[in-house]
Amino acid sequence: MMPGPTRLFAIATLLPAVLLLAGTLLGGPALWLGLFCMTLLAGTLDHLVARDASAGCEFPAGDGLSVVLGGFHFALLFSAVYALGRGSVLSPLEHAGVFLGVGVWLGQVSNSNAHELIHRSNRWLFRLGKWIYISLLFGHHTSAHPKVHHRFVGSHDDPNTAQLGESYYAFVARAWPEGFAAGRDMETALLARRNLRFAALHHPYVTYILGAVGFAGLALVLGGLFGLLWFVLLAGFAQLQLLMSDYVQHYGLVRRRIDPTRLEPVGPHHSWNAPHWYSGAMMLNAPRHSDHHAHPTKPYATLELGDVPMLPRSLPVMALIALYPRAWSRIMDKRAAKWRRPPAGTAA
Repeated sequence: MMPGPTRLFAIATLLPAVLLLAGTLLGGPALWLGLFCMTLLAGTLDHLVARDASAGCEFPAGDGLSVVLGGFHFALLFSAVYALGRGSVLSPLEHAGVFLGVGVWLGQVSNSNAHELIHRSNRWLFRLGKWIYISLLFGHHTSAHPKVHHRFVGSHDDPNTAQLGESYYAFVARAWPEGFAAGRDMETALLARRNLRFAALHHPYVTYILGAVGFAGLALVLGGLFGLLWFVLLAGFAQLQLLMSDYVQHYGLVRRRIDPTRLEPVGPHHSWNAPHWYSGAMMLNAPRHSDHHAHPTKPYATLELGDVPMLPRSLPVMALIALYPRAWSRIMDKRAAKWRRPPAGTAA
């Protein structure tokens, strides 16, 4: 029997987390099963099991799942740091399995969960998402994503919109520093309007940077110098996957500039989407990206698909293809050109 939509999110996100945590601590089959769930199983279920994924669903327990996933994030990240840095239980092959399995879970599931949380109006949920990003040395995304990306998506003012013909590697080299700077500048401008004493101490980037230093110190305590190295590598791996999601989900799509100061409203044709049911659940419906940009605070379980740009394969598969720029351009450039000038009357 197929799991109901309210259970699917929990199964797809928590099953690999439980297996990977057990595998990180003990090694053995649990580690490989966890990695299998994040990779081959997800791809197989996406493409072999027919399921109607067009409509969203109500999921009252969605916030609770996000909190549980937040707990697993910190448990997995720092158990992996200890196991890779100091642990003697694991074989060299299992060390590779821990890095890949935990790294993919951080990049695919925990990034998606943190993204969901920083869009929440509840301050405690928002803070949880913020600290997840800080622990991945990517705290600035908490500012840059909602205040820059959502405002300027599809334009040259958004560092996280990939231009037509831009390779993933060129995109990463540009988007990371430009996103950091754009988020900082936006927060600085907002802070200036508040006219606070000692305004610099209230700057969110102070928290992002000091928090990153604190987590690096914790990694050093738990895993020694090797643990600190693995912590930085795991965080970097997760960051690359987040940037890959941005690259794939907005590649080559543009918003028309109405005048020098205004862009057309964000529409369905400004994001790429994927209808695949299992990887979508694993990433908390992040591939339903057009609806998310139209309604940024809409809970992930209720996001829907419609007449929107569709990727030819699931988001994880397209991410692998994007690693090969020639293949990516051959598949995506013509599709992007079709959507760069949407038909008159397209919904905005």
